Amino acid sequence: MLGISPKLGRLFTREEEQVGREYEVVLSYSLWQRQFGADPGVLGRDIILDGRPYAIVGVMPSEFKFAPFWATKAELWAPLALGPRSTDRGGNSLRIFARLAPGAELEDARAELATITARLEQQYPGTNRDAQVVPLKEKVVGKVRRTLLTMLLAVGFVLLIACANVAHMLLARGAARASEVAVRSALGAGRLRLIQQFLTESLMLAITGAVVGLLLAQVGIRALVHFGPTDVPRIDTVALDWRVTLFTLGISLATGIAFGLAPAWQASRLDPGESLKEGGRSGNASNHRLRNLLVITEFALSLMLLIAAGLVLRTLNSLLAIDPGFDPHNLLTLVISTNGSPASAPGRSLNFYQETLDRVRAVPGIKSSGLTNHLPLAGDIWGFPFWVEGQPIPHPGEEPDAAYRLVFPGYFETMGMQILSGRSIEDSDSATSPRVVVINEYFARRYWPDQSSIGKHLTLDNPAKTTAKTPIWLTVVGVVKNAVRSDWAAPPEEEIFLPYSQNVGVGPYMTLVARTASDPAASVVTIEHAIWDVDRDVAISEVQTMGAVIGRANSQARFNAALLAAFAAVALVMSAVGIYGVMTYTVTCRRREIGVRMALGASRVNVLASILRQGLALALAGSVLGVLGGLFLSRLIAALLYGVEPSDPLTLISAAALLTMVALAACYFPARDASRVDPIVALRYE
Repeated sequence: MLGISPKLGRLFTREEEQVGREYEVVLSYSLWQRQFGADPGVLGRDIILDGRPYAIVGVMPSEFKFAPFWATKAELWAPLALGPRSTDRGGNSLRIFARLAPGAELEDARAELATITARLEQQYPGTNRDAQVVPLKEKVVGKVRRTLLTMLLAVGFVLLIACANVAHMLLARGAARASEVAVRSALGAGRLRLIQQFLTESLMLAITGAVVGLLLAQVGIRALVHFGPTDVPRIDTVALDWRVTLFTLGISLATGIAFGLAPAWQASRLDPGESLKEGGRSGNASNHRLRNLLVITEFALSLMLLIAAGLVLRTLNSLLAIDPGFDPHNLLTLVISTNGSPASAPGRSLNFYQETLDRVRAVPGIKSSGLTNHLPLAGDIWGFPFWVEGQPIPHPGEEPDAAYRLVFPGYFETMGMQILSGRSIEDSDSATSPRVVVINEYFARRYWPDQSSIGKHLTLDNPAKTTAKTPIWLTVVGVVKNAVRSDWAAPPEEEIFLPYSQNVGVGPYMTLVARTASDPAASVVTIEHAIWDVDRDVAISEVQTMGAVIGRANSQARFNAALLAAFAAVALVMSAVGIYGVMTYTVTCRRREIGVRMALGASRVNVLASILRQGLALALAGSVLGVLGGLFLSRLIAALLYGVEPSDPLTLISAAALLTMVALAACYFPARDASRVDPIVALRYE
C-alpha cells in the first residue's frame, strides 16, 4: 500500500493474519546496521520480543522512515494479530492508512466515510463520531508547515536585502565608470552592448556568489540537522541535491539579471558629452532616487524580520517561564518493561516493582524514587472517560475524559509535585483498602469549584450501562498542582492518579523517576544494575533526565527563535552595510558641494548634521513601511506565538529603535569624514 519494497527478504503475507503465524518481524535499516552488522544472512534468525521468538523475514531500505505519529521512529514491524471481538467499541488505539482508488478524490473518500460512520453511529451511539480523512502529508508536516513557510519568507527577505546591496554597489560602480562608459559610447559602443557588458558582470557575481553559498550551505545544513529539533518530520534527510542546486542557481541568475538590469540601464543612458565634462562623475538625480528607494526597502524588510524575530524570542521567553508543575533538576527517568520476563506473570508485577523501588532507593546518591506508567512530556497519554457522583450522566460519546496515570508511593515527592490539599498516594492504599484517587487542581476547580473536593467520588465505569458489574466509586483523597502533559504550552486538563496496587496489571511497562543528589548521569549504571538484580530479563530503555525531556519539549520554539534571530541579525548587518555604502557614496558625490558650503562658512557640525539627517530620513521612511509590513507578517506567524500578541507594541518599538540606532551608527562615519573635508582640496577634487 505504501509502495515500498524491502531491501532484503519479503514483507508480510495474508497468512500472518492468522493466530499462530504472527511471530515474524521486519527490521528497519538502522536496526539491521546497528544490531546485526548489516549481515545479509540475518534472514531466518530469531529475536526475542516480549519473551517470544520472532523470525526475521525482511529488512526495509534506508529511505523508509514511516512511523506512527506518536513515535519519533520505528525500528521494526510485526503483523497485527487481532484477538477475539470485544463488546467495548470505545477504543481508538489504531490508525488506519489507505490509498485512494484510481480516479477517486479526497472529498469522495470523506463523503463515503461520513455515510459509513453515520450508519455505525446510529447502531452504536457515541462510538463513531469525528471520523476524519486527512492526507498523510498534511498529518506529518501540518504542524511545521507554517514554521517552514515563515523561514522561507525570511530567506526571501534576506535575499532581497542582499540584492539591494548588490544593486547599490553596481550603481555606484556604474557612476564611477561614467567616463569609461562615455568613452566607449563615443567610440561607437551601442546601448545594447553596454547593457550586455554590465549584465555579464552582474551574472558573474551572481554565479560566483551562488557557488560560494552552496559550499557554505553544505556546512550549514549539517549543523542544522545536528542541532535541529527531532520533531521536525524527516529533518535527518535534509540535504543538498540536484533540485536544490538548480533552484539556487536559477534564483541567483534571476536576481543577477533583475538587480543588474537597473544599473546597466542607467549606465547606458549616460550622455557622453556631459560625462566627459569636469565634475560629470557626480551622478544624477535618478540614480540618487533609486539608491534611496533601495535603502528604504532594505530597512523595511530588515525591520519586518526584526519584529518577527522579536516576537518569537518573546515567545521563547514566555515558554521558558512556564511552571511545569514539578522540579526537573537532578531528576533521572527510565522505562522498565516486564513483557516476556517472569515479572510479568500474574501476581508478580507488584512485588517486582516494589522490590525495584527498594533497591533503587538504597543506591548511594539517590534521594527518592517513584514509578508511574506515563511520564509528563515523555510518554503516551491514556485518556479514560469518567463520571462524577451526583452530576448528570452525559450522552454516549460526550463523556469527559481524563489523563490516567498509575503511580507508586513516593512519585509525587520525587517529582516535586505539590499536594495542594489532602494527601498523596501512600503505602496503605493496597488492593484490600478502599479505592482512592488523587486529582489535579484543574479537575477539582472544574467539578467542585466552590467546595473541597476531598471525600468526593468519581468512577471510571459507566453508571448508565445495565450490566451485572457495579460501578467502582473512587474517593478523592488529594489534589495535586497542575503539571504539563504531552504539550508544553497546552492549557491544563483533567488528570487523575491511581495507586498501582489497586490497579495491578494495567499496562506492560512503568517509568522509574529517581531524584539524585548530584549529576543524574553518574547514577545510571548503578540504578540499572539494581533493577537487573531483581529480574535480569526486564528491558530498560529511554534513559534520560527530565531536563532533557523539557529541552525537547521546547526545542521547536528554540529552533524557530534561533533561525529567525540569525536571519534578522544578517539582515540588520546587511542593512547597515547598505546605508553605510550609500552614505559614503553620497558624501563622495557631494564632496565639491560640501567644500563650497564649508568655504562659505558652514561649520563641521552643520555638515555632520546634514548628512545624518539625510540618512535618518531614509531610515525613518523604511521604519514606517517596516512597521506596517511587520504587523502583516506577525499575523502570518500568530500560530507560532505564545504569551505575546502579534501587535505587541514593546516589540515594534524596540525593533524600530534598534534599527534606527544602527542606521545612525552607519551614517555617522561617512558624515564624520564629510565634516573633515578640506575646502581647498574639495574644490580641486574634480
